[in-house]
Amino acid sequence: MKLQVKLALYNTLTKLAIILFTGLLILLSIEKISYDHVELRLEDDEKEILKNLSSKEINGYLSTQRTYKDYNILKEEFIIIKPVKFEPTVTEEAKFTTEIRTNESVTQTYRILTHQFNFNNHTYLLEIGVAVTSVEELKSIIKRFTLLTLIIALALTLVSDLVFTKFLLAPFYKIIDRKLIKVNDPMNFDYEKIQTTTQDFELLDDSISTLMKKISNLFALEKQFIANVSHELLTPISIISSRLENILLQEELSEASENKMHASLKTLNRLKSIINSLLLISKVENNQYAKTDVVMIAGVIMEIQEELEDRLEEKHLTFNNNIKYIYSIMGNRPLMHTLLFNLINNAIKYNKPKGSITVADELKEDVYILEITDTGAGMNQQQIENAFNRFEKFETEEKESYGLGLAIVKSITAFHGIRVKIDSVKDRGTSIYLIFNRELDFT
Repeated sequence: MKLQVKLALYNTLTKLAIILFTGLLILLSIEKISYDHVELRLEDDEKEILKNLSSKEINGYLSTQRTYKDYNILKEEFIIIKPVKFEPTVTEEAKFTTEIRTNESVTQTYRILTHQFNFNNHTYLLEIGVAVTSVEELKSIIKRFTLLTLIIALALTLVSDLVFTKFLLAPFYKIIDRKLIKVNDPMNFDYEKIQTTTQDFELLDDSISTLMKKISNLFALEKQFIANVSHELLTPISIISSRLENILLQEELSEASENKMHASLKTLNRLKSIINSLLLISKVENNQYAKTDVVMIAGVIMEIQEELEDRLEEKHLTFNNNIKYIYSIMGNRPLMHTLLFNLINNAIKYNKPKGSITVADELKEDVYILEITDTGAGMNQQQIENAFNRFEKFETEEKESYGLGLAIVKSITAFHGIRVKIDSVKDRGTSIYLIFNRELDFT
């Protein structure tokens, strides 16, 4: 899960917890708030009634010791004043109860204020009731409103957090993309700082740039060392080879000595081939080749097929050239020849007798894909991951395998901006894909 999503979820869950707590508190307080509001209203009604006891309507009932009753039309409110046993001293504090009353065949639940008072040397009981149906309706309305508010707040919180975290983490993802994911060559690293106001991201940017600078220096030293050592070794190897060849020309040389000389020459030639391969890799990585040739891929494949015809016949392999498009790349023709030669040569080297090699291409919207497939030994996942490492050798009957072929392929593809992908199944074969950008026209 992305950091942006995690932050958004954390903020949302935190705010959701606060909203839920607040909403629950409101719901639990609704009833008390509602009843408090009703009781205040009843107390106001009580004061108003006590002020109007001398009115003609009420006084007439009280004078004759009759019960005074008053209901509104919907029976939602009532007032009852009835005489009770005389009490010289009565409390001034009203009492509140909730009761079910039936008034003129209408049964409802009421919140009732009960208060005893003395008037004209008589004690009376005052009851003022209000139906709590309105309270229940108010509670229902508040619950729905609270739920709706919760959902809207949650949605707004999630959206706002996603937008904010996306804005906040934008420099972080730029740093990861530009300075880690897209870095194929430490020598061409982009040291330009990513604009950000977050100190942590600035520290990350500076740390990566510092680390890449160290890696670039070490990488440059390594390439220079390989180039220098390889170049210096070629001269003594050539001198030794020449001397051994001159010794072989002597007639008095014994057969045993001659065999040893041939073995030594073979070892020297193997060493020379390895050094030349390392020099090639070093020169490619140091950009010592020009990319001024228009290289037609189909033409190079045909040339390599003719060059390797004897090896194909030797292993009884079928070569299927299924190229349908004419694609040209601006690059270095000898290097492109070496690249494709190494791939097809590997397809022969690791193939099974009477197997096949298929070269096909595919044209997509923005890329051209060249596929080289064999029916050979194949590779497991670990071998695929290590395939482009130098001196990485796989099981083969070929004695002249130095483990540098795919390392050269990797250097040349990087030099030309070509992506390379391996798809292989053990004991079933290997497919190598070269993915070109569409630079020139197709015909």
